[in-house]
Amino acid sequence: MLVDSHCHLDRLDLSAYDGSLDAALDAARARGVGRFLCIGVSAGNAAAVRQLADTYADVYCSVGVHPLDLQAGQAPALDWLLAELNHPRVVAIGETGLDYHYQPESAPLQQDSFRLHLEAARQTGKPVVVHTREARADTLALLREADLSQAGVLHCFTEDWAMARAALDLGYYISLSGIVTFRNAEALREVARQVPADRLLVETDAPYLAPVPHRGRPNLPEYVRDVAEYLAVLRGVDVETLAEQTTANFARLFPLAG
Repeated sequence: MLVDSHCHLDRLDLSAYDGSLDAALDAARARGVGRFLCIGVSAGNAAAVRQLADTYADVYCSVGVHPLDLQAGQAPALDWLLAELNHPRVVAIGETGLDYHYQPESAPLQQDSFRLHLEAARQTGKPVVVHTREARADTLALLREADLSQAGVLHCFTEDWAMARAALDLGYYISLSGIVTFRNAEALREVARQVPADRLLVETDAPYLAPVPHRGRPNLPEYVRDVAEYLAVLRGVDVETLAEQTTANFARLFPLAG
């Protein structure tokens, strides 16, 4: 069994399935995908991801505010986040983190929000789903500052091995998406070869970043199989072994979804 450890089911382009999320999930299940983690990105979609997790037995969700979705120039309220996390199908916090690629001017606000999410993780014991782009030093500094016992995952990882190793040393997992299949991603493939088998996750980040051979189309959870097959060849294992490893890792990191 495979797990799509990071997808946005409320944002999928379902035109290939006549608008049916049921059909899209069935297509993924037919390719061996047995669980889905639907990711919260804002206060506005928290109810939507919870409803999806309540509706489908194999869907779980996270709640949080993406660093590019911060509203009104302020971080979300800690009381709001803790209340949203108090739900049995909410198994993680985020996605949260830092993105200086698109909004470097909002770095202080992003850092405040990231700290708030990390504090919520400390209080609830739920792991964090971390987005980081062009913010290596600050991301690692805030993770070290938080010093969480349960850690979390750096999702859709695109950074270098030095950052991956530093995150691994802090207890975090590394999740790889379809980007690893892109022609210009050789540096990321080097990272993918080195991540320990017990700290690796796979994801689609659907509807974004469809892997080869689907690049250019809307991404779908079923394509996590393509990511896994590519990684299996890259790492010199069979896909069944990689699926077993990454699914066990998911269950260990997100025990409420186990």
